[in-house]
Amino acid sequence: MKKVVIILSVILLVTLFACGGFYLWGIGPKSKEENIVTFVIEPGSTKTTIAKNLENAGLIRSEYALDIYLFFTRINIQAGEYLLSPNMTPIEMLKKFENGDIKINTTTVTLIEGQRVSDYAEILSKNFDFTKEEFMQTVKDPTYLNTLMEQEEYWFLTKEILNSEIYVPLEGYLYPDTYEFLETATPKDIIETLLKHTGEKLNPYKEKIEQSGKSIHSYLTIASMVEKEANTLEDRKKASQVFYKRLELNMSLGSDVTTYYGVGKTMGDDLTYSDIYNHNPYNTRLTDGTMNGKLPIGPIANPSIESIEAALEPSETNFLFFVANVCTGEVFFQENVYDFNNKVYELQGICEKN
Repeated sequence: MKKVVIILSVILLVTLFACGGFYLWGIGPKSKEENIVTFVIEPGSTKTTIAKNLENAGLIRSEYALDIYLFFTRINIQAGEYLLSPNMTPIEMLKKFENGDIKINTTTVTLIEGQRVSDYAEILSKNFDFTKEEFMQTVKDPTYLNTLMEQEEYWFLTKEILNSEIYVPLEGYLYPDTYEFLETATPKDIIETLLKHTGEKLNPYKEKIEQSGKSIHSYLTIASMVEKEANTLEDRKKASQVFYKRLELNMSLGSDVTTYYGVGKTMGDDLTYSDIYNHNPYNTRLTDGTMNGKLPIGPIANPSIESIEAALEPSETNFLFFVANVCTGEVFFQENVYDFNNKVYELQGICEKN
């Protein structure tokens, strides 16, 4: 009888050691390699089903070892998408499930230089859960804008943007680039991300701007114009110089791109006589003297850093005029109206000829 008890005891001990070894093996990481896998827990899934799915996904060694652990523990598992790797232990995975450390989906959006805030609103509304109108309401909300101006990191936002005649207060201030946002991003989340990036671009020039005697608003206004008028840094610097020279001589800037913006048209639309002579604070084509020596009231697009640099560091030339070949984008600069008129005549119909 004693021999039977001893044999049974030995068998029991061996079984316990084997089970213990199996359990310890089963709750260890399956692999040393990091291979990120998206694992989905559907609402209402049982713990047994989750363990089985983890093994089927190649993330754990044994669903049964995990079942044993789950039997002796109380854990609240949250449904969702999780990023897991087989180099994690099952217990580490369970902690993610309990904490709701779900996968966060993001959306990548490219905002192009030279476009308007309204263009950005259109693009963003197609990628996020808000409308174009809701985005535009946010960028125009004076209460919200005042809260932004109270924050030191947005030092470049000044009271000038609150002028009631400005169409869109943050026009020119939302830096164009490729961004990755959470898919749950709100208009404020996006605006503040863009503004922070604008700050990063402007910070190296902060001291120079403050010492120049000119406002950041005026620099961004000129930058937005040269962004639309020229394509290369060299031409943008020359165009910038033309605008400064004309301001110095109390001339009107005579820029078509400001006229388009002032009447709400886009480049390529036909400008009518009434458009050209429309009295608005953006139209620098006016010839009645009301816009002589004046910039438009604010930026007309969101400029690149290259155009901002051109506004800060114009070329040292004496040009007073320029005209572009609309087919090639080449810009020609002139010092007098005679040469300007000759170049305009030369370029007339050039697209049709080519």
